[in-house]
Amino acid sequence: MDINVKNRRRLLAQKVLKGLASRNMQGYYADTKEEALQLALSLIDRGAVVTMGGGMSVWEIGLAAALKASEDYVFLDRADYADPRQAMLAAYDADVYLSGVNAITEDGVLVNIDGNANRVSALAYGPKKVVLVVGLNKVCPDQDSAMKRARHVAAPTNAQRFGLSTPCAKTGACADCKSPDTICCQFLITRFSRHQGRIHVVLVGEDLGY
Repeated sequence: MDINVKNRRRLLAQKVLKGLASRNMQGYYADTKEEALQLALSLIDRGAVVTMGGGMSVWEIGLAAALKASEDYVFLDRADYADPRQAMLAAYDADVYLSGVNAITEDGVLVNIDGNANRVSALAYGPKKVVLVVGLNKVCPDQDSAMKRARHVAAPTNAQRFGLSTPCAKTGACADCKSPDTICCQFLITRFSRHQGRIHVVLVGEDLGY
C-alpha cells in the first residue's frame, strides 16, 4: 500500500477511535487483516463461548475460521444448528458476539440494518462482549451519510449475496421497498454504550465487507 494512503488511513482511524472513546466504546487499529486477526483474538478469553451474526469482515480477516479450528474456544456456528433460530437465541447468552457493521461515522456512531433483528438485537443487548471488525471503507463523515451507505451500498450488495428477490438486488439501488424479502426491517443506531468494556471495535486499514 502506498505510504501516503496508509498515513491517511491511520489519521482517519485515530479520529474514529477518539469518537468511539467519547461514546464509551473501545477502539483499536490494525493496518492489515493479519494484524487485525491477532488483535481480535487477544480480546477473546480462552474458554469463551463465541458466536456471530452476519459478518463478512469477520470471515475476511480469518477470525471465524481461527475460532472454529481452535479447541481453546466454544464457537457456536449457526450452520451447525438444525434450527437457525436456536443459534440466534443462543447468541444472547454468549460471552463474545462477533459482527461487522454496515457503516460507522467519523465520530464513532455505529449504523446497522437487519432483516431478522438477531444481529442488531445482540449488538444492543445480551452478549457480555461485542467485538466488531470494521474496514475503513465503512467510515462515513456523519450519521446521514452512514445511513445512506447502509441502505444504498451494504443492503443491496447483501441482498444480491443472499439471492433475494428485492428491487435493490435487481437494480443495485435502494427502492425503499416493502418486499417480503427485504432485509431493511430494523435499523440500529448505536451512539453510546452504557456498559463500560462491552463494545470493542477493531478498525482495519483495508477494505472489508460490504
